[in-house]
Amino acid sequence: MNNKFKKFISYYRPHKKIFTIDMLCAFGVAALDLVFPMISNIFFNDFIPDSNISSLIKYSVVLLVLYFIRSIANYIMAYWGHMVGIKMEFDMRIDLFKHFQTMPFSFYDDRKTGQLMSRLVGDLREVSELAHHGPEDLFISTVMISISFIYLMFLNWILTLVIFTFVLLQLWFSLTKRWKMREAFRGTRKEHASINAKIENSISGIRVCKSFANEEFEIDKFQVENLKYRRSYKRAYKIMAEFSAGNNFMMEILSLVAITAGAIFLYYDIPNSDFNLADLMTFLLFTAIFIRPIRRLLQFTQQYQMGAAGFERFYELMEIKPDIADKENAIEMVNPKGKVVFKDVTFGYNEHLGNVLDKFNLTIDEGTTVALVGPSGVGKTTITHLIPRFYDIADGNGEILIDGVNIKDIKLESMRKNIGFVQQDVFIFFGTIEDNIIYGKPEATEEEVIYAAKQANIHDFIMSLPEGYESYVGERGVKLSGGQKQRIALARIFLKNPPMLILDEATSSLDNATELQIQESIEKIAVNRTTLIVAHRLSTIMNANEILVLEKGKIVERGSHKALLNSKGLYAELYRAQFKGFIPDEIKGV
Repeated sequence: MNNKFKKFISYYRPHKKIFTIDMLCAFGVAALDLVFPMISNIFFNDFIPDSNISSLIKYSVVLLVLYFIRSIANYIMAYWGHMVGIKMEFDMRIDLFKHFQTMPFSFYDDRKTGQLMSRLVGDLREVSELAHHGPEDLFISTVMISISFIYLMFLNWILTLVIFTFVLLQLWFSLTKRWKMREAFRGTRKEHASINAKIENSISGIRVCKSFANEEFEIDKFQVENLKYRRSYKRAYKIMAEFSAGNNFMMEILSLVAITAGAIFLYYDIPNSDFNLADLMTFLLFTAIFIRPIRRLLQFTQQYQMGAAGFERFYELMEIKPDIADKENAIEMVNPKGKVVFKDVTFGYNEHLGNVLDKFNLTIDEGTTVALVGPSGVGKTTITHLIPRFYDIADGNGEILIDGVNIKDIKLESMRKNIGFVQQDVFIFFGTIEDNIIYGKPEATEEEVIYAAKQANIHDFIMSLPEGYESYVGERGVKLSGGQKQRIALARIFLKNPPMLILDEATSSLDNATELQIQESIEKIAVNRTTLIVAHRLSTIMNANEILVLEKGKIVERGSHKALLNSKGLYAELYRAQFKGFIPDEIKGV
């Protein structure tokens, strides 16, 4: 039993009681389906020839009761059977979503959101159908075929073997087509994920699209993905049609073989055979019923291909282990003082792009505010991402310490709860303003939320809205300005109230008046906290304890704002450039 199959079976365990009841009902339905032709044989051979009306009525009443029981079993299968499937889908989806939460930034850097959504929703829907119908169809078919075979062998073993020869031929045909169907439907799932990714990307960028009047360009790009999607299903349905048509033809031949061979047996009156017309009618009834499990098996085969393709894609993601995880003996971070030390840190996002930091060293004393400045691409944001381990340093490429402890020895959740982070690209969740602020501390009271909003200078704006804190902000906060988004992000941090702060361009979208107000708030919250600020707007860091000027992944200047201006070096040039409205990507004369 391979690991993939074991993983699939494991999702049945929490629901084994319901699954067992479902399978018992499936067995009952399969057995009761075979009762009718058996009793029919008694009717034809005994009751009708002997005019035994009393027994005929009694058996008819028994059949009526059995059909009533069968309808109850069918109800249980239809309802609880589907519930088994949906419960397993629920479990798989929550497992995959939890797995997504453990993955580092690098995992998402290389994957499209739409494709991940497709695996989380579409693929698992197919798995759910397989989880419910698969065992039922397989079990019912096995029971019906087995009992039918045994009963028919007692009735006429030669005719039974003739019919089952055609069944084996049909089985060979089905297995031959099965592998082609599997590959075809695996392709459809991939194209389904691709078109989802395209739709998600296009809708997310609709404002950019319209600003460039690129609607036709987007339609053309979507048409390419749509055509790939259609072609993948065209191929899959072609193979499925061959599979279905071929099997239907063989089932029709099966009925023809049964009646033709049976008639020959009757006509030639084969010696040592008491095969009569009533037996032939019973045989034909069994053959008609016998076709049902074959159809179920064919349906199972089609369902298996789609469900298996979905589960393979689910399993493939679940097998990706996060490269940033807690050690077995990782410790909790309790009341950190906040001293941060980089020791000979070398780091790059991609080996083909080279290192962003090379033998980088930095010490941030507890309770101090340190600012990082420099042209774009020199490693400022990278430094901020390494501290909370959004990305990890490879072994042997240096280490980062907090209060003398290697961050790899600290539990991730514990460390990140002690760090407040406002990223350069502020993300606002769909929901209300309160939903977004309380994200910083889910158990916060209303008073705490309002206090945090006041500290971030966003409370007055919120109260000016008709719905106040219950106002919806739209997808990614489209109803808010850039500055309002950043103030809500800052409110989260004020609410979280962590011992350490990392502010990556936290005031870049604010107007000058609001920036001054926010700057005062940041300075208040930064008191006695280790604070790391990345800024292009140098006016926001003038009061920092130390300013570090970076270029090409190295610290080339350090000191206070006043000292750096007096030195007339890179910082002074950056400061002069600020009045021209830009910071150069390269600084000449260095």
